[in-house]
Amino acid sequence: MFKNFLLSLALVAGVGLVAPTFAEDVMAPAAAEAVAADAAPAAAAADTPAAPDAAVPAVAGTVDKGDVAWMIVATLLVVMMVPGLALFYGGLVRAKNMLPVLMQVLVVFSLVVVLWALYGYSLAFGGEGLFIGSFDKLFLSGVNTATLADTFTPESKLPELLFAAFQATFAGLTTALVVGSYAERMKFSAVLIFSVIWFTLAYLPIAHMVWGPGGYLLGKGALDFAGGTVVHINAGIAGLVGAYMLGKRIGYGKESMAPHSLPLMMLGAAMLWVGWFGFNAGSNLEATAGAALAVINTLLATAAAVVSWSLGEGVARGKASMLGAASGAIAGLVSITPACGTVGPIGAIVIGFVAGLICLWAVSQLKKMIGADDSLDVFGVHGVGGIAGALLTGVFSAPGLGGTGDSDFDIAHQLLVQAEGVLITIVWSAIVAFVAYKIADLAVGLRVKEEEEREGLDTTYHGESAYHA
Repeated sequence: MFKNFLLSLALVAGVGLVAPTFAEDVMAPAAAEAVAADAAPAAAAADTPAAPDAAVPAVAGTVDKGDVAWMIVATLLVVMMVPGLALFYGGLVRAKNMLPVLMQVLVVFSLVVVLWALYGYSLAFGGEGLFIGSFDKLFLSGVNTATLADTFTPESKLPELLFAAFQATFAGLTTALVVGSYAERMKFSAVLIFSVIWFTLAYLPIAHMVWGPGGYLLGKGALDFAGGTVVHINAGIAGLVGAYMLGKRIGYGKESMAPHSLPLMMLGAAMLWVGWFGFNAGSNLEATAGAALAVINTLLATAAAVVSWSLGEGVARGKASMLGAASGAIAGLVSITPACGTVGPIGAIVIGFVAGLICLWAVSQLKKMIGADDSLDVFGVHGVGGIAGALLTGVFSAPGLGGTGDSDFDIAHQLLVQAEGVLITIVWSAIVAFVAYKIADLAVGLRVKEEEEREGLDTTYHGESAYHA
């Protein structure tokens, strides 16, 4: 029933798109003998889990200790993005709402990581369904110290437990990103209900279609190295829908809602930048030159976006702000995410520079045009930046522009594929987000009471205060 429901939604949305090819879940004992080069695909082997001591054939490949060490570090770097995101968001809200933002980011991330182990990993990377995985790996069934996962190199494998852990951090961070759009006015219980539904029905299907074995999007050849569609567009659209459904904050446009701590915001942005190297370079799944390419692209695109946003502010307003520079950094990180493994360094600079200007326009002009109180500009930075990055990936991945595409790379064709992927993600996430917010509203109500919002959610919802006189 669940698969049929997702299939129907996908057909209505005109699904079809793809991303990096790392077919998942290879079951094999550590000491088993490698099979010949024409062995059955890894995904087929994943359908028959085996105990560590079972005498089943292994898929050709070995586990490299350097790859394992790098992926452990990359996973830890992504986890560091949790306090980074919390401080970035927390510094941007008013002092009376600091704790709820910290709390929501931490708890949403933690909740989704648990759900990932229970069923998320199985639905995202188990089986070979077109739009969703299977329940074969429910509760991480069959995933143990002997099972392996594919990387980009056929002969190289990763411990499946490590791959599952790395992907868990992506799921948790993506769902936590949405927090910024409804900050300062949504009930904590509603936040949790929405997060569970949206993670299950939006994040998991998109992740499977883009990255999972047999995913429908895989066959179209769309490029999304580290999550432009899966993470940023997905979260940005969910945030925009939430901003509309919750309505504007009390006093929005009339009272000052300036960030209460730019130093904390800057600290959070810096932590995100560092953690993002794990996010992007870790998506290479190996400690190879591919990871090095992702590192330099993440560095250059982010720096370029800081420069362009600051220049844009200087020209438009006469002054460049600290808030703008930090926001530019996030815009650069977002835009290079889908492209970091397939474009060259100069292409990364162009992508970051363009994204800085586009996202500046989105948060200063587009936000007014659409009339949504997206509290911390999740749509303006992550949604718009993700769309720009996804489309520009289709341009600068061309070998003639320094990218890693094949010699017959067709920019026009790739742009159409990238655009299709963007459209599918927008439609899918918007529908699921609307349903999830509506269910949360019916269950517990979305918005806090007016007096609670005026007093601040630190004390009214958590009984604590971030600051004491």
